[in-house]
Amino acid sequence: MKTQGDSILSVNLSDLKTEDLLKKEWLLTNRRGGFASGTLAGCNTRRYHGLLTGTLCPPAGRILALANCLEQISLEEDHLQFSCFEFERVLHPRGDQYLNWFTRDHSVHFEYELGVAKCVKSVYLSPDLDQVAIEYAFSDLARPFTFSLRPLTAMRDFHSLQNSLANLAAGFPDPQTVRIRGSTAPGLILDLYSPTLSFRPKPEWWYRFYYRIEAQRGQDCFEDLWSPGSYSCRIDHPDSVILWATLSAEENALEPPRPDREALINSLKQHEKNLCQKAYVRDPIQKALFVSAGQFVIERLVDDKTTPTILAGYPWFLDWGRDTFIALPGLCLSTERFDTAAGVLQTFAAAVSEGMVPNRFDDYGGPPHYNSIDASLWFIHSAFAWLRCSGDDVLFTKTLLPAIREILTAYHDGTRFGIRADQDGLITGGDQETQLTWMDAKYGKTIFTPRYGKAVEINALWYSALCHMADYYTDRQIPESEFYVALSERVKKSFVGIFWNEQTGCLNDCVFPDGTPDPSIRPNQIFSVSLPHSPLSAARAKRIVQIVQQELLTPYGLRTLSPRDPKYIGRYAGDGYQRDSAYHQGTVWPWLMGAFLEAFLKVHDNSERSRKQAAAMLYPLIHHFANHACLGSISEVFDGDPPHYPGGCPAQAWSVAEVLRIWLLLQKQPQS
Repeated sequence: MKTQGDSILSVNLSDLKTEDLLKKEWLLTNRRGGFASGTLAGCNTRRYHGLLTGTLCPPAGRILALANCLEQISLEEDHLQFSCFEFERVLHPRGDQYLNWFTRDHSVHFEYELGVAKCVKSVYLSPDLDQVAIEYAFSDLARPFTFSLRPLTAMRDFHSLQNSLANLAAGFPDPQTVRIRGSTAPGLILDLYSPTLSFRPKPEWWYRFYYRIEAQRGQDCFEDLWSPGSYSCRIDHPDSVILWATLSAEENALEPPRPDREALINSLKQHEKNLCQKAYVRDPIQKALFVSAGQFVIERLVDDKTTPTILAGYPWFLDWGRDTFIALPGLCLSTERFDTAAGVLQTFAAAVSEGMVPNRFDDYGGPPHYNSIDASLWFIHSAFAWLRCSGDDVLFTKTLLPAIREILTAYHDGTRFGIRADQDGLITGGDQETQLTWMDAKYGKTIFTPRYGKAVEINALWYSALCHMADYYTDRQIPESEFYVALSERVKKSFVGIFWNEQTGCLNDCVFPDGTPDPSIRPNQIFSVSLPHSPLSAARAKRIVQIVQQELLTPYGLRTLSPRDPKYIGRYAGDGYQRDSAYHQGTVWPWLMGAFLEAFLKVHDNSERSRKQAAAMLYPLIHHFANHACLGSISEVFDGDPPHYPGGCPAQAWSVAEVLRIWLLLQKQPQS
């Protein structure tokens, strides 16, 4: 990969085909949960692509406001449009043919060679506001020309699509500001402002934009967009022009915005500097991973106050408990953002109900959803990891320990969905109609991966949590420590007794309430080795790692089911039913690479040879991070079969988190 400057996220586009440009995406985010995203071709291929998506109640209620812009250079005898759209499966205009370079730093930059001039288009997303600046810097002019810009707006819920029946209208608070209101985003306004471009009103609908990725996913894929008119100016010397777009609640926008470019760029640079404080400056991969990690750590508005939380993925996920606490060690602890991690933990601790943390907060600000058996146990795992890193026993004891105790008591005695400790001390829960573990794909009434009863990773997490509590109370309260030691010993004995399968030489994936084991070879067993406390002997732990490596390991993570299993599905594609049927039946998940490599290092005594092998196994995900799908992030899933095409969410929190965590682990010198 050729690069400009020292950024690993700088790509020579002139060597790439249009299809490659359409498959590569970019993403900018702010602390409110808003974002800007698109493809390197400049063409939107998802309903979620747009230059500005803001939030009604951060991070919930996201509104796609400004979808794209038509950009044109006009000479006396000719017009050149360097945008790129897709209509009815036809690309027009073909601005992708003029692209030379793409660079991602604190913003994104596209370099065009237009013949009559060079143009660098930059997109700057404010870190604190739902505001974007689109700048066009022209140089190497062969002759003067007129530059025009037509904004295309959606003003709709980011999950939906707009059509020409919507009521969008523009007002003009002053000569430089266009204020757009839409019936599908009541109470919100989009202000378009330019200090140098002249606006000419000419409202019109543009019809039938085609989003190819939505079509591939079996979803509605056509949209109409509305434009209030066009901006223009004469360019007769090297110059820059800028268009600002700001989405805000109407009551907060009494005065038209007067944003400042230099102030915005300085704030973006400072934000990136803050994210990378603990990154090794001579490791561009580490720095890029730190920046990527920061994109998922945002702020949630709770009772008119902001509190940190973690988005599970862009573009469509919000903060999910399970994802948050699997991702938190990599996103916050590896980057030494201990105060932020504490804030995230306290946000969820305050929402504990009946011994359960929320599986997810609601997309539209409604009550939290409590329907996960593992999110609460991952919370405990992250809380103790935070304590080890921060050493803040006072805050832990005051705000986190009560939530941990409530969870453990509820899991032992019983809570929602029949979650409780059985007579053997192991956790059981759920039934034929529930999906409580992370393998939760369900379409209509069809459950693709039934795992009710005793799931292997749930009980590995339960055992580890009990050991954490025993250790914590060792020098504090002896009776408490003895209680948790006794319970953990009971769980350890039961765990091996019901999960170890002599025929497969590894662990059963789950045991149903009637005692029937599911011997499917899945990656969930790896946590019985990778977690800080393991119920297994060294020999069995090593055998599990061998089986998982042999049956499930790919260059991009672990398959969710052995290819030798008749239920295995090797392609994650098609409509909702087809994708859900493959989601945990062979599809590869990158986040599992973290647990696998940690377990791999453990059973090989963290030897120099095993560390080199682990680094080689991690490298394909680093290459993907810098070169494929969403540049500077890591996809949610990959196909189980080669060549392992990426799919799902193009920027997934726990994928980035676990790659970053293991990358840093491999940089550290092993302790003698």
